[in-house]
Amino acid sequence: MAELQNLAYVVFGVSDLAAWRGFATDIVGLGTTTTPDGSLGLRMDDHPWRMLATQATEDDLTHAGWDVGSAEELEAYVAALRSKGADVREEDAQRASARSVTRLYSLTDPNGVIHEFFSGRTGLIPDGGNLSPILRGPGFMTGDLGIGHILPVSRDYDEGVAWYRDILGLRYSDRIRQLIAPGVYADATFFHSATGRHHSLATGSFPSSKRLNHLMLEYRDMNDVGLACDRAKKAGIPIVLELGHHPNDQMFSFYMRTPSGFGMELGHGGLVIDEVSWEPQIYDRMSDWGHARNMNMAD
Repeated sequence: MAELQNLAYVVFGVSDLAAWRGFATDIVGLGTTTTPDGSLGLRMDDHPWRMLATQATEDDLTHAGWDVGSAEELEAYVAALRSKGADVREEDAQRASARSVTRLYSLTDPNGVIHEFFSGRTGLIPDGGNLSPILRGPGFMTGDLGIGHILPVSRDYDEGVAWYRDILGLRYSDRIRQLIAPGVYADATFFHSATGRHHSLATGSFPSSKRLNHLMLEYRDMNDVGLACDRAKKAGIPIVLELGHHPNDQMFSFYMRTPSGFGMELGHGGLVIDEVSWEPQIYDRMSDWGHARNMNMAD
């Protein structure tokens, strides 16, 4: 059965490209490139870019790009979407070229995020992304696992969970339901794609002015997590959650606010699911240690 292999790229609309360029290179350690239309491409590896920041006023996630595998698998996946009644459409050659793919399909989720589907990227680069020299380790954990994960906020939690599971076809990983006040819960559901990163997408429902709660990127070297946290604090970037550890995906990480207001989690040590032995659980806390909260993502 054809299914999503990994989260390959994301696209943001941002109001301040210069702030994003400095944030990406001086804090996170990404490489950068300027695309033909003047957008800012952020590089993590040999892909032409993994994040694309386009000039806009909304400062939010607009698109999520999914690699579906072979050309045959892409066609089968699109056919399966249409059999479910999904309004999937093929994008024109210009949009496909802008994404560095040959064919591109898209579908909008209930929360306003456009999901794009393709088979293999073109224009791979030989320099490994020309990453910022501030990194201590060898860069980011990508490859078959994709870029990391996104957590879009669901306007209707049950609807969002059902759509990501039943329409996109993502695999259920687990759930966290933490009591934060009498009768009040913080609740999130986590999904993985075929290659097994613990989650490529999670969703929850809570007050938010943004479609995107946060994006996670994973370093190959644990030291780069701490160094990035130090750089962010020195630069006066708001830290949303201090260094800590999640019980479900085993990620050691911290969260900071991006120039667009949504969060970015930088971590190390994330779990890769073995489908043979995996048993989903429901956890009662978001973090088993650390992650002291300084502010909400959308404050």
